[in-house]
Amino acid sequence: MITKPTSLIAGGQLKSAIVESLRKLNPKAQIRNPVMFVVFMGSIVTTILAMLATMGRVEYGAPAFVWAVAAWLWFTVIFANLAEALAEGRGKAQADALKATRRDVMARQLTDPSNHLVVETIAAASLRKGDVVYVIAGDTIPGDGEIIEGIASVDESAVTGESAPVIREAGGDRSAVTGGTRVLSDWIVVRIAANPGESFLDRMIGLIEAAHRQKTPNEIALAILLAALTIVFLLVGATLLPSSRFSVDAAGVGSPVILTALVALLVCLIPTTIGGLLSAIGIAGMDRMLQQNVLATSGRAVEAADNVDVLMLDKTGTITLGNRQASRLIPANGVSARELAEAAQLASLADETPERRSIVVLTKEPHQLREHSFAVGEATFVPFAAETRMSGVNFNGRSIRKGASDSIERLVVAEGPRVLSLIQLQDIVEGGVKERFGELRQMGIKPS
Repeated sequence: MITKPTSLIAGGQLKSAIVESLRKLNPKAQIRNPVMFVVFMGSIVTTILAMLATMGRVEYGAPAFVWAVAAWLWFTVIFANLAEALAEGRGKAQADALKATRRDVMARQLTDPSNHLVVETIAAASLRKGDVVYVIAGDTIPGDGEIIEGIASVDESAVTGESAPVIREAGGDRSAVTGGTRVLSDWIVVRIAANPGESFLDRMIGLIEAAHRQKTPNEIALAILLAALTIVFLLVGATLLPSSRFSVDAAGVGSPVILTALVALLVCLIPTTIGGLLSAIGIAGMDRMLQQNVLATSGRAVEAADNVDVLMLDKTGTITLGNRQASRLIPANGVSARELAEAAQLASLADETPERRSIVVLTKEPHQLREHSFAVGEATFVPFAAETRMSGVNFNGRSIRKGASDSIERLVVAEGPRVLSLIQLQDIVEGGVKERFGELRQMGIKPS
């Protein structure tokens, strides 16, 4: 799936990031970054000096000057916190979107699994392990579970990326279903197998929400270097004040450097910018991968992405729409194109799957076919079913059917015993993929 990058401060994220940046002023949070911890302590010191200067202690400088230095130092600390909070907020926004999707799903809970008529509609988030739900065509399966009754065609492309629907039925090794997938036909009764917080979707949310990430060797080495430089400049700054006072006393002229200026000089000397943005850069790298639907759980994975030479796409749905579409009608000998198009359209009237909609589009526009209307009792429709994998219509002595052959890629259209055609199905590549592949090639990555 290809997604477009979104604004870093979209959806009111700036307001929540500002609040989070103020929360990060906790000394326990600041001490994790030695460079910014020094700036944080300098902000506190200069604020105290500004108060003393306001009270008449002129040896610390003019009050306006000291207050200005304190304001700039606090701005530096809050800006570093804000940058990190914004980067973290993107991942949290993705998780919140998944949570909202999960909360919006409603379920038909059965108090008696054998009675499908008595159901109670509740939120999927309220389901517990062991609850039984009734799912019909068009519904989203509310949670991970096992089918205990029924058979259905299920679209699992949202989870697996596979474009072809799969058959899920009670008993055997095809009874497991995943929350978030969609039933295309028929009905099933599902016993929920996971409590809230334990489903496949919940585990995905947990990975995205994991704000703590493993630092890469490069980040660790850079952090050590920044800490060492900070210590060196701290020692240099600590010697400047006694040296200044000694020089003034020895010369008998001038005035020693004020403490406010020394704190400001120290902040200018230490690698404040790199220290303040280091963690934000790492989180932003993971977020950029997340925008491309690549879930990186560590900074090492982000660095490894820079060394990718070949990109292997082994799942349909990665660069395709995720549903097979009718692409070509292959008529049998003696069958005209219009006769074939009309039969394929009629046979698809009782089919509610995405393949049916693509067949109607493929046959209607080129042959200018209008929608058929039947009087009451004139036609008998055969709806698509997961068990038969077939749909059709009976009218005026005609029996037209459309169903799957042994081939995965084709459907067969027949009228009575006479086969009219094959319908070729294929995944449709998403728009913009060609341009994205061009960008990958410019970066030296060869899609395969």
